[in-house]
Amino acid sequence: MKLLIYSHFFAPSVGGVETIVALLARQLSEIHLAQPRGDKWDVVVATKTPANEFDDHAFPFRVVRAPSSLQLWRLIRWADVTHVAGPSLLPMFLAKLAGKPYVVEHHGYQAICPNGVLIHQPDRAICPGHFQAGHYGACLRCQQQEMSLPSALSKLFLMFPRHSLSCKADSNIAITNHSLARHRLPRAQVIYYGIESLRTGAAPPCPEPRRVRPMSASSQPQEFPAKQNEIQSSDSPREPHDTNNEPPNFAYVGRFVPEKGLDVLLGAARRLKSDGCRFQVLLIGDGPERANLEAAIASNDLQDVARITGFLHGPALAEQMNSVDAVVMPSTWEETAGLSAIEQMMRGRLVIASDIGGLGEIVADTGLKFPAGDAAALAAQMKKVIHRIAEVPALGEAAQARARALFQADRMTADHASAYQKLL
Repeated sequence: MKLLIYSHFFAPSVGGVETIVALLARQLSEIHLAQPRGDKWDVVVATKTPANEFDDHAFPFRVVRAPSSLQLWRLIRWADVTHVAGPSLLPMFLAKLAGKPYVVEHHGYQAICPNGVLIHQPDRAICPGHFQAGHYGACLRCQQQEMSLPSALSKLFLMFPRHSLSCKADSNIAITNHSLARHRLPRAQVIYYGIESLRTGAAPPCPEPRRVRPMSASSQPQEFPAKQNEIQSSDSPREPHDTNNEPPNFAYVGRFVPEKGLDVLLGAARRLKSDGCRFQVLLIGDGPERANLEAAIASNDLQDVARITGFLHGPALAEQMNSVDAVVMPSTWEETAGLSAIEQMMRGRLVIASDIGGLGEIVADTGLKFPAGDAAALAAQMKKVIHRIAEVPALGEAAQARARALFQADRMTADHASAYQKLL
């Protein structure tokens, strides 16, 4: 089968979509799945992301960078099926024009929300679905919080063909049941993310392309990518430390942006400290909210319990994470899935997460959950870890068992292959 995968973002950009697209393309290229004619998968990835110093020959599939409209048209005509990773207008339009089957995988909410995250910017609340309800004035006012009126009008106008072409797709793929229910698109199904087992020495979920020379600072993504925090450590549940000598450690790993709820985590830390609890919180990452977080730590006198590490990756991140008892994901927006949660669960680490969107669905009953934005409830869950540290490994094992049952890369690849084959 000839498969074209179009992903606006791809390596060397680092993030969840890039990780899943590279893994899917690699597995389809390398694995001969059982097919009626015994065909091999011929996979091409098209992307707007420039290669910079990365060498695309490290991939077992062809990568076409910044294709022109004519090049993209030819690729779509060549392919048996086009997979669009996120509802990008041009590939959907060209596939429809060419009469070729196309699949749209919804990693965010771009098909139903102008800002793609379903957050009503004027009050930073979860959007009830203004665009789907036809409340376009509310969408326009929301967008004007971040851009000029002409830009907001342009973005809103483009939503209509984007949503229409998504509705006309031969198949829509949601990455959680929550995302499926939110989008309400026809011919839709759920395919959970999958990652490879993260044992010591195992290949990472997204193989990093071979670098010709070190990446320059100017080629780094503007926003902090959570996947730079890849942990090369064992996936065996961590043994609890001696609480008489060392306080329990909690960590957040990811971007410092408002919707990730880091103010909620610091609010919980403030409550725990006032209650006399012994603990440490590591904020691993960086982003536009860093200055605000540093100010909040200082103003609330949390310097002795909360620390920002900045960017960490490789051995430095592994060393830091090996001392962590639980990872906290206090998101205040409806994440479509939560790839970071899957990764931590696959490693046998306890996840404390907001019970919101796809994140709550991924963690299910194998982690500790709390209502999004509720610092007191988060503090209560963290206190369970502090006072019952010996029970943490068992929770980690349950999380790992769920991850291995539902979130394996081979299962994800087979489900996608089945979806493509049904279209033919």
